Amino acid sequence: MKIEQLFSVSGKVAVVTGGSRGIGEMITRGLLENGARVYITARKEDELKAAAEAMSELGECIAIRADLSTNEGVNTFAAEIRERESKVDILVNNAGASWGAPIDEFPESGWDKVMDLNLKSLFFLTQQLLEPMRAAGTDEDPARVINIASVNGITHPKMQTYSYSSSKAAVIHLTRHLAADLAPDRITVNAIAPGFFPSKMTAFLLDHEKEMGKGMPLRRLGGPEDIAGAVIYLSSRAGAWVTGDTIVVDGGFVARAG
Repeated sequence: MKIEQLFSVSGKVAVVTGGSRGIGEMITRGLLENGARVYITARKEDELKAAAEAMSELGECIAIRADLSTNEGVNTFAAEIRERESKVDILVNNAGASWGAPIDEFPESGWDKVMDLNLKSLFFLTQQLLEPMRAAGTDEDPARVINIASVNGITHPKMQTYSYSSSKAAVIHLTRHLAADLAPDRITVNAIAPGFFPSKMTAFLLDHEKEMGKGMPLRRLGGPEDIAGAVIYLSSRAGAWVTGDTIVVDGGFVARAG
């Protein structure tokens, strides 16, 4: 098989949550540029529509506003996808939030907000899209669930983001659990644990971006091609026999940490 076919996602239907900015936008752009039709969702409608309009120059990008932090929002969004598509080839669970506070002051609201979006909504959106993913998967080319975890779910984050690191560690384990259970349905489930990529979530760390990049073993921060390449690998025929794994895309950060 030629490399163009091996890594092709052309004609596939993808859903990327939190696809209007940051890592989600990088993933969406990569899928669009390689021929997938991509649905994106986010909570802020103006920002979502602007991102979809800009990325529509690359391919078919469809925006559906949803608040995935609630079960109602998850169910409404999933119903909209099922109404539009009988098959979903790729689900990228990327939407997420973070919260930081000293341990003596860390609030329950900061715990629940992060867990609800980063973990709970990921599980229930996957559940609600199982029907079109089962319809899409074949023995040679399964449907794909790709969960965006974090290096902070693997190593100590050196920040007081207790609910965030806990949620991402849980995502990694849930990925393995779902992978084993959904394999008979011809659905693979993998995770990607990104390191430091420029985004709104990491903006507070990026005042000294060049210095941070020099501190990485590979001496730079992550870029769009780095995260898009990992997603395309897992979404294409090249990654069809990989399931239950977490790919760390971090320039060597975790390797050096431990």
